[in-house]
Amino acid sequence: MASNSRAIAAKILGSLLKKQGSLSNQLDPFRDEAEFQFIQELCFGTCRWFHQLDFLLQELLSKPLKSKDRDVRALMLIGLYQLKFMRVPDHAAINETVSATSDLKQRWARGLVNAVLRNFQRQADTLQANLDSASLASRASHPDWLVEAVATDWPDQLEDILDASNARPPLTLRVNLARQSREQYLQKLSSLGIQATPGLLANSAIYLSEPMPVHNIPGFAEGELSVQDEASQLVAGTLRLEPGLQLLDACAAPGGKTSHILESEHSLTRLVAIEKEKSRLFRIEENLQRLKLAATLVCADAAVLASWWDGEGFDRVLLDAPCSATGVIRRHPDIKLLRTPEQVTELLVTQQQLLRNLWQCLKPGGLFLYTTCSILPEENQAQIRQFLDSHHDAKYEGIAADWGVECETGRQLLPSTSSGADGFFFSLLRKC
Repeated sequence: MASNSRAIAAKILGSLLKKQGSLSNQLDPFRDEAEFQFIQELCFGTCRWFHQLDFLLQELLSKPLKSKDRDVRALMLIGLYQLKFMRVPDHAAINETVSATSDLKQRWARGLVNAVLRNFQRQADTLQANLDSASLASRASHPDWLVEAVATDWPDQLEDILDASNARPPLTLRVNLARQSREQYLQKLSSLGIQATPGLLANSAIYLSEPMPVHNIPGFAEGELSVQDEASQLVAGTLRLEPGLQLLDACAAPGGKTSHILESEHSLTRLVAIEKEKSRLFRIEENLQRLKLAATLVCADAAVLASWWDGEGFDRVLLDAPCSATGVIRRHPDIKLLRTPEQVTELLVTQQQLLRNLWQCLKPGGLFLYTTCSILPEENQAQIRQFLDSHHDAKYEGIAADWGVECETGRQLLPSTSSGADGFFFSLLRKC
């Protein structure tokens, strides 16, 4: 295994270029490394600025690299990221990145990596001018297909969406309001010298001014709060919870919405949380144990009713559907490398299947909340419009709120530099 941190990061990025895994699971084996935070920064940052850095790399190469040399390409991108965006001294960034060719068993590339990085230093002004006249996709560091989609669907918000998707995500907390008020917890943080501000959309949301390891956050281990984006903190209130309801949370991992629902309404008759992957189901269980909450956890494909449903109807169904995740790119910048239009088309089929099948589980008069962390209308309002056209027992309820963009069949929060929330879509349906 590579020991040089830059070599480790290059191997991870090289795997992503081959569409293998995700940034999170590729990083998992290295979490005990002494320089894990540095490795993580190299990976996240290079993914975030990948398309811009790759444009610069092509300007610096006299001929294209062979497809088999993905790790070398990744290493040079990592070197460029250090020189352009990090505070690592230039000499250290260059020398250590060149040295990493040995750990990658690519010593032939030593001279090439050195030349590319030193030429970047020498030609910085010219390269920046070339970048300034390049395509918006290169300048804003997003894939072409996604820039075109956002320009078509959200032309007035295009620049803000791209800028927000390149920003570092805030650390957002959800205060357990069953234990204390948000104001009380803010006072607690203030007394400890920790700066934080309240969210503007959800009454449980708090933003830490400086991120910190989750287990260092006061009260986390005791269940006083959870880490959850403000957009998804709006789910519990949108469900119109009442005592005695039976609720289904489909595709529930990692359990933030599940636990928030239980914190918000203590007198549910039952809450069933379904997750397809055992490892992700375990994360829900961990969260519930920390918060001292209980739910019925089921490992199953939510769309295959015969594998889990006993036929008893639910008063509320929450479907946080698998999606392109184009609203949370700032948190998962590897989406820029991994997601393709073809995958979005496949996801549309999955969403339709889940909507159609889970609708059967809802009692007449019950409410069905469909959510995604996508900003693409075909996954959101168009998906719901198609469902309503084919299900005459379904009615769009409307969501009385002053946040987001009101659409024909829902409300859309967009990534924004002026708001802390992620991109998120909500549509509330009632069964007639």
